[in-house]
Amino acid sequence: MIAYIRGKVALVQIDHVIVEAYGVGYQIQFSRPDKVKLNEEVQLFTYQHIREDENTLYGFLSAEEKELFIKLISVKGLGPKTAMNMFSAMSMDRLLSAIESGDVALIKSLPGIGAKTASQIVLDLKGKLVQVSSVKASVSLEAKDALDALKALGYKGNELSGVEKLFASAPGKSVDEYVKMGLKHMLQSGR
Repeated sequence: MIAYIRGKVALVQIDHVIVEAYGVGYQIQFSRPDKVKLNEEVQLFTYQHIREDENTLYGFLSAEEKELFIKLISVKGLGPKTAMNMFSAMSMDRLLSAIESGDVALIKSLPGIGAKTASQIVLDLKGKLVQVSSVKASVSLEAKDALDALKALGYKGNELSGVEKLFASAPGKSVDEYVKMGLKHMLQSGR
């Protein structure tokens, strides 16, 4: 299994790149061609998909993206090409958020995903993706400032994970409102 490839980008296409490493050009299916430039040095984390009629490398900018891809293709009825199309259409953060919140309608709007598959993705993966990503839920600048304030009060990062999710579910508040909300949550949870 090829875990990653580091080399120079020799070709960029809509759905793949060719990375030259030590004189060998690797064709890697890649969903974000706008994130790499010709002749740029890159490191792509790879997943090698082997079947009797296919041997394909799929590339990702981070180990977290690769891990999410592996989880997605473990869902019945979801193949690697469809999973790559999902990455092309939506950011990893947004996809994680949709799965964790059970937003079947949003997942169904992705190319190649029907209602049955969207429901299956949520059923199989909801609650199991926390360890996949160190990427935090999208929170506003005010929420980030409030998290920093709570850290300054002595709360640790692992104690604040529930607070961060709480902030993400309540957009549009001021820093003070978020701090009060966070303190209330910490007191109720016994921390």
